[in-house]
Amino acid sequence: MRAGVLLAVAAGGFLAAAFGISSSYCQTQSPDAARIRGIRRTLLLTKFYDTPDPLPSGKPGELIRSEDFDDYDLPLAVLAVRILYHSRSASGQDVAVSGVVLYPDGKPPAGGWPVLAWAHSLDGVSRKCAPSLVRNLQHGAALSMYVNLGYAVVATDYAGLGTDFRNAFLDIQSNANDVIYSVQAARRALPQLGSRWIAIGVREGGPAVIGVAELERDIHDANYLGSIAVSGLEDLEDRYEHSGEVTFYPRPLLLTYGVASVYPEFAPKDILTEKALELYPRIQQSCHEPGREELSPAKMLKPNWADNKFVRQYLNRNALGQKPAQGPVLVISSELDPDTPIGGTAQIVAGMCRLGDQVQFERYRQSDVGSVFGDSVPDQISWIQARFSGRPAPSNCSAR
Repeated sequence: MRAGVLLAVAAGGFLAAAFGISSSYCQTQSPDAARIRGIRRTLLLTKFYDTPDPLPSGKPGELIRSEDFDDYDLPLAVLAVRILYHSRSASGQDVAVSGVVLYPDGKPPAGGWPVLAWAHSLDGVSRKCAPSLVRNLQHGAALSMYVNLGYAVVATDYAGLGTDFRNAFLDIQSNANDVIYSVQAARRALPQLGSRWIAIGVREGGPAVIGVAELERDIHDANYLGSIAVSGLEDLEDRYEHSGEVTFYPRPLLLTYGVASVYPEFAPKDILTEKALELYPRIQQSCHEPGREELSPAKMLKPNWADNKFVRQYLNRNALGQKPAQGPVLVISSELDPDTPIGGTAQIVAGMCRLGDQVQFERYRQSDVGSVFGDSVPDQISWIQARFSGRPAPSNCSAR
């Protein structure tokens, strides 16, 4: 275990650089360079991701198909298998979800490779925004680190990213379902995976793994050992209340799409301006919200848009810390995270503590997700190893 933590310490600095350099590099390169780089880093959307219409029924977690895949930019000792499996949408409908399983090239330990279920951050709602369609799997350095430490990583794409279904953008329950059922499907594809697992989420994946913990309260899966949320938590509604301005929320078109996915009877024209409605169809063509240079968020949304009943229901259903979680939770955040309202993460953690949850809340004095993720690697690995070893989970709720 000590050797694993030392390796994690060494990996932490590399991951901080990997997470941090990518964002700054993208800001300085020319448009042509960005286009060429984008072509090189993406993979084709193949028939593997296509499903019949209508989709033949299947139980959640049931495997539809799988395939070995070796075109990712990963170390030679890391093997990859793509999976397609059944999950459930926000409305309970059967949907197909894609993902990828990474595991060590070697003999598994007794009981199989311990599993880490990865919940990724979000770029857009288009099919081609699936991390499994990116050569580095969006966070390949981090995922490879876990595999090199002896874990299998099951990384869902979320419904609609990869497969031809609507993506429920930022909907915690939808994404949490996809994470939970990805683990079941992965075991069907790879019998060498163990039964016990931990969920890890970064940025928007953080709320998803807290959602996993809340859903597990009713599922009672004894093999689920806990969740780790990296780089802060926030409620969508909390953003608006803290800012008082729609300009604080940078992705109104994607939010509108998410509301429409959860509530089909919702009409985007009820909250979007005419100019925003012209841009709205374009969100399914790229992994970035269109029109950012043309319209500010304030010019995309009608006055009193947040009073729309479907928007209110969407914000309410995605509030964290409203029901007890199953298993221990490690929350890792930055004190200076620019994307999180002041006190947002702390308030959510306080709410979880009031519900009796076992929460270890750690804050790092860094201002970007790269530094926070890299600096926290030793703590992540120590926490993960303790859970798989069956040791009691720490909690600092009483201190807060």
